[in-house]
Amino acid sequence: MLKIVVETENGERHVRVSAEELAGLVRRIGADGDRFLVVQRIPDLPGVFAQVWYRTGGDYTLEHRDGAADRHFQAKAERPGTVIAAITGWARQEAGWDGALAWSRLDMGPTQETSPLDLDEDEYEAWEERVRAVLVGGYASRAELAEFAEEYLVTGDRRPVSREQAQALADRLWRERVAEQAAWQGETDPERLTRAFTVLREAGVTARENFTCCRSCGQSEIGGEAESDARGFVYFHTQCTDSAAAGHGLTLLYGGFDGSSATTATIGLEVVAALEAVGLHAEWDGDPGRAITVTPLDWRRRLAS
Repeated sequence: MLKIVVETENGERHVRVSAEELAGLVRRIGADGDRFLVVQRIPDLPGVFAQVWYRTGGDYTLEHRDGAADRHFQAKAERPGTVIAAITGWARQEAGWDGALAWSRLDMGPTQETSPLDLDEDEYEAWEERVRAVLVGGYASRAELAEFAEEYLVTGDRRPVSREQAQALADRLWRERVAEQAAWQGETDPERLTRAFTVLREAGVTARENFTCCRSCGQSEIGGEAESDARGFVYFHTQCTDSAAAGHGLTLLYGGFDGSSATTATIGLEVVAALEAVGLHAEWDGDPGRAITVTPLDWRRRLAS
């Protein structure tokens, strides 16, 4: 599978597609409402993308940008095969992927300077620290991180951070995290956790990561997530994610959909077994009224989009 996200004009979002699936998406575009697709890497990088525009009967227009505004290029192609070869090569980061096309630089005009922040040192440090914590949690997209950065300090009529300022911080922290995770080797603990949750779902347990904002919301909403044959559930909410990312272990909440202590205890045993099967250590005394804690836990969740 290619480590890309493909978004189409008609609102579809395709994650980690195969080369064959990417080729099918390129061949499909052309009709009104479905004339272009945008391709981004996983993890997404600010200012890095490729895109294809095509109207049936005309030529294909390809663009790619490699970060800075002066690294934005365009080319034309007559045949879908040429486009598919180029876009697949870009996705795979193959050397010379762009050699078959005549590229010209696109001038998008002057870039707008971001105005300085009007924050004192303490407020700025608290703001950056909280945005970084959300990033390390690993579930926010780059767009969601920027939105969080813009809204975090809002109080009443005061909006001290503009969209451009928020995006600048989010992009800087995002680049730093991408550089950090490039050095990670092998499967990480959050990936082991996802693998355990997948096993539980296949066994009839509704399993959700980073689900809702708190326990109260999670308990009231998890039933709506249940598959028709689900016997019980396990999840952790965003406050649990924050704790895990800060190095304090991960709290898992679980239960049976019939509300009985016996079913809840059974689900608890299944959760512990699934965790231990993937190499994670779970602390739980068997009491259905107590949460399960995964610790120690090295929270290095790779950015997913």
